[in-house]
Parts: sequence; structure tokens; C-alpha cells
Amino acid sequence: MPDQRSRTGVWLAGARGSVATTVVAGTAALRAGLAGPTGCVTEQPGFPDAGLPAPSDLVFGGHDIACTPLPKRAEQLVEAGVLPHGLPTAVHDDLVAADAEIRPAPLPGPRTSQADAVEAIRADITAFRERHGLARVVVVNVSSTEPVLRPHPAHTSAADLRAALAAGEDVLPASSLYALAAITAGCAHVDFTPSAGMRIPALREMAEEAGLPYAGNDGKTGETLLKATLGPMFAARGLRVSSWSGTNLLGGGDGETLADPAAMASKTASKQRVLAETLGHDVEGEVHIDYVPALGDWKTAWDHVTFEGFLGVRMNLQFTWAGCDSALAAPLVIDLARLTARAHERGITGPLGELAFFFKDPVGSGEHAVMSQYETLRAFAARLGDRR
Repeated sequence: MPDQRSRTGVWLAGARGSVATTVVAGTAALRAGLAGPTGCVTEQPGFPDAGLPAPSDLVFGGHDIACTPLPKRAEQLVEAGVLPHGLPTAVHDDLVAADAEIRPAPLPGPRTSQADAVEAIRADITAFRERHGLARVVVVNVSSTEPVLRPHPAHTSAADLRAALAAGEDVLPASSLYALAAITAGCAHVDFTPSAGMRIPALREMAEEAGLPYAGNDGKTGETLLKATLGPMFAARGLRVSSWSGTNLLGGGDGETLADPAAMASKTASKQRVLAETLGHDVEGEVHIDYVPALGDWKTAWDHVTFEGFLGVRMNLQFTWAGCDSALAAPLVIDLARLTARAHERGITGPLGELAFFFKDPVGSGEHAVMSQYETLRAFAARLGDRR
């Protein structure tokens, strides 16, 4: 039996989505020895001594508006080529157990205020923690991308936000309802999407008042990972990049969500920020995202880069990245849950900028060069494991 002191809950907002289903099925496969930890950063050298909860110590639950049970979702992902054949059957009991801990997402409406929704989310998380005797719970947002946040006067301070919610005002996007519920439940929080979440100043103030760690935003799984790697290369070699244009083809739920121009604006903003930060100057070009339903859970990014060499000679780089979004994202969600839980255990509070390696637009860090981020992450892991 796992040590009760290390059992860690992972509460997923969007718990029946492709990423969440892959997280649950993948963790069960790791636990049963049916798969290796390929793609899991925290299983690389330098991390085992960090004192992180083991995959076998993770217990899953969450909220979703979808009703399709996890075993069925896993079967659908097999058909899409995301999960290997036979895995849903092999980990059926784990999928059923996690599905039993998924609750309907509380939605504000004519009879339900945002304050009521936050309280309902908090109550579900707290009951989950108590039911399983968990040492702590990490709330992870893997739900659909929201439109760019519209600032509201109540966002500026904790006092203003509390007053607005008490008055029955709707002032928060859905992702921030989960961030606030995490705070009131005493949980660490991770935003794996570019949605507002904990970025609202009032919520950051409340998280730090409560002594809680949080991390985000927008998991770095494909094209932006390459930008964060290649941008520093150009800068280090003194090769001036003139333009960087990209086209992303997405299927699945993420692609359908990003077909909405408002949601796409939120996503492209986080994808583009890394270039100016790593190159040291702005460049021409844009990122385009097209929804292609036939691609399912797969995505393709094609990028065209122009740059100048010695004596102004013009050159270019083109690359294509094709990958399965859920298979790229799921191990990072597991990594983040483990790292954030350990940070909470060690009493670390506020934005975890040391986890910038995982994000396109990291809170608490202005560093975007991927190898610099990785060295910071390794140093953080050593700090987590320091017994002094």
C-alpha cells in the first residue's frame, strides 16, 4: 500500500478531455509497468532525489461538462491512434475509479452565482481529499482555451474581488473560478492552458495570502518548444532573424475551440511571446491556426524562418512538426502535478517561475530559452530534495 502521507490528489478541470484521459491511462500504465516513462521529465537523471510523489501515489478526480465515461473516452483515443491497443482494458479499473471521482462542472447561471460555483468546486475538491485521505491536492486546468481576458475593476485586489463576488457579480472567467476554488480549498494550482486562471492580480494576492504555490501558463508541447530552442541558437550565433511565420493545423477538441477567433487570439499571443524574448527583438510574421477535423488529436506545424548571415546574406530555415497533442501534453501534466505537490509540501509559495520549462508564457519568470529553463528546473529539483 502507498504511504498515506505521500498520496497526492490531482483534480483536473476538463477531466474527460483527451489530455486528461491520457494522463489517467498513462499514469495507470506506469503504475502497472505496462509502459516506460518516455516524455516524463521528472523521470530523467537529477529528479529521482527530489522527493516527488510517485506515479503510484497519484489519485485522480475532476470536473467536466462532458458525460462520456473515461473507459469509453480511452477506447475512442485508441481508435484515434493516441493510446495503444489493449491499454483501456489493461487499466480498466483505474479508469473506472478515476471516472467515479469526476463531478459535473458547476456552472454559474440565473440561480447560481459565481460565488456559489466556487463554493461547489471547493466542496468537491475537499470531499475528494478527505475521502481518499490525501496529503494534498493539486488542481490542474486542462480545459478548453478561453478568449483573452477582459479586465474588470474587481480584478485589481483581493478585497475588491471578494466584495464583487459577495454582491453576486459575474467578474471571473471559468478558469479563474477554479483558481479561486483551489485557493479556498488550500490547494496548489497549475494552468496548462493560456486562459486567465491565476493571472488575475486579486487571485495572485489571495494565493500568496494563503501560502500556496501556483504555476502556468500554456503547456509547451510542440511548435513553441522548437521556437524556445532555436531562438537562442540564432541569438548565440549572431544570426539576425528577420521573419518567423507559422501555420498550425489542429483537429480534436482543441482545434474546434481555437476555431473561435477570440480563443485563438489568446493562444497565438502566448505562442508568439517567446520569439521576442529569446531573439531580443521583434520579428515579422504571424502564427495561424486552422481547424482540420480530420486530424483528430494530431497537430502539424509548418514554420518558415528567414535570417541574415555575414555580409547580409539572406537564408532560411523551414521545419515541420507533427505530433499527437495528448501524448505530448500528458507526461508534462504528470510532471507538473508531482513538482507542484512537492513544492507545496516544502512550504514554497507564490508563482513557481522555476517551472517555466513547461510553459509558453510562464508566470514568475521572464526566461524563455529552453535550456536555461531546464537548468533552472534541475536546480529547483535539487532544492526540493535538499533535506537540510
